[in-house]
Formats: sequence, C-alpha cells, structure tokens
Amino acid sequence: MAIVFRSGTFHDKYKLQQLGLRSYEQFKVVLSEENWNKMNDFLSAETSYTELLGRSKCFVCESGSDLIGMAYLVPNGNPTEIFNEDWCYIRMVGVDPDFTGNGIGKKLVESCINYAKETNEKIVALHTSEFMNSARHIYENLGFNQVMELEEMFGKKYWLYLLNI
Repeated sequence: MAIVFRSGTFHDKYKLQQLGLRSYEQFKVVLSEENWNKMNDFLSAETSYTELLGRSKCFVCESGSDLIGMAYLVPNGNPTEIFNEDWCYIRMVGVDPDFTGNGIGKKLVESCINYAKETNEKIVALHTSEFMNSARHIYENLGFNQVMELEEMFGKKYWLYLLNI
C-alpha cells in the first residue's frame, strides 16, 4: 500500500488522537505508572489535538485510510515555559510502531523544517527525552543541537534542541 505525506486537518483529529496513543504507548514500559498515566491523560485528551491543530501546521503520513505518522510545527509567537516567543517548535512527532524504521519520522521532521523555511522562521526548537533514542538520532542527524537539559518531565531527563535555519 502506498504511503502518502500530506497536511493534517481538523478532520483528522480522531485519527491523530488514536495515533498519538499508539505511537507513544511504547513508552509505558519506561515510565512509572503515575508518569505514564500523566502522559496518557495528555495523549487521550481531545483538547490536546484541538489546541495543536488550532495553532500549528500539522503534517501526517498515511497508508490507505490509516494515519501512521504525525508531527506539528508551532509558529513563533507561541511561547511556553520551554520555547521562546521568537522560535517555532516541533511537537508530538509520532509514528505507528508497525511502521518505524521506514524513514517516516525523518520525513515528517524534514517537512516541519521545510515549512519553517518557507514561512521565514529563523530557529526551530524541540524537546526530547532520554527514552526517545530514535527521535534524538533523527534530530541530531538533521542538524539540531542539544543546547540545555530541561527540568525532568514524567520522571525522565529532557533536553532542548535548536536548529538555526
């Protein structure tokens, strides 16, 4: 079956939510029950996807009628405790575990970077954790630099990465 990359929309919200749960479920075994429940609450909440879709550019990968990959690029002007106001940032890169190792995550991150260039962003930021090894490998190979360790989240180490474009 062909794999297609495209922009995600509000019509994809339910499938994005299901993909979020499926792609991040693998981390249940490395988190405490309490921290997994916190992550799962975020992933399960319809509002998580509504808010992300409302303020970002969503990129998806689909195989047939199934979404098998996602990533969101939030434009500058949306600061958080982690991300500065003048940075755009990538959120929730996820790939269905049945499709990992096919370059889908890399292609989604590249789509975010290319869109950031098209929209004249200067810095792309993201955060990732010690238990997300394949994601860190992708980010570092695409030129992201680890700039600082963040406060622990979900009981694990997280780092801030930046890419100047």
